[in-house]
Amino acid sequence: MRLLLVEDDPAQLDPLHLVLSEVGHVVDAVTDAETAQWLIEQKDYDLLILDWMLPKISGVSLCHQYRSAGKTAPVLMLTAKDTTIDKVTALDAGADDYLVKPVDVVELLARVRALGRRSPQWIGDTLSIADLHLHLTTLKVERQQTQVQLSGRESQLLEYFLRRPYQVLTREQIELALWEWGTEPESNAVASQVRRLRQRLQAVEASDWIETIYGVGYRLSPPPQSA
Repeated sequence: MRLLLVEDDPAQLDPLHLVLSEVGHVVDAVTDAETAQWLIEQKDYDLLILDWMLPKISGVSLCHQYRSAGKTAPVLMLTAKDTTIDKVTALDAGADDYLVKPVDVVELLARVRALGRRSPQWIGDTLSIADLHLHLTTLKVERQQTQVQLSGRESQLLEYFLRRPYQVLTREQIELALWEWGTEPESNAVASQVRRLRQRLQAVEASDWIETIYGVGYRLSPPPQSA
């Protein structure tokens, strides 16, 4: 998933960024709400993780702004505040879940997995379309009892397609989804990643499920007999 992580303390931000990245997420990690506001306008996120006590603009205010803009991705609030009133405040602002600091990494990852299950393509710890399955914990793709191991980037690309089946996705959208904020992909990076993913999918006879829409981008669309 594409995550936005906002935490003003680098000593807490960096370890969380690392562990979320290690399990396969693409994470934009920032220390202030102003940068987060700009990123939210530029990118579509699958999940937001917001620290409550941010300078200038609180995480609760940022969450409220996000919901007021019509954004619907799940929001997980991190805070040392743990009273019932605090929890109600966060939930009323639009947060979907609430985790009290100090953050337990195992619990954080479980909460992130739980919030990610809202995709209609989700089955267990798997994203599926027709008879093609991506196992998110092992980064393996499976079809007709054949499994293939994907790289982290290949898994991220297939996950992005699976969460948006049948949609035409531009190269710009894919770049924004797969590369973290502050990194600059090469001009042919998207085409190269799509080519590698298709090569992997050949082993499960699904390489042609990713269509090239010339001049626009790509679309994941299983053939009618599979769908």
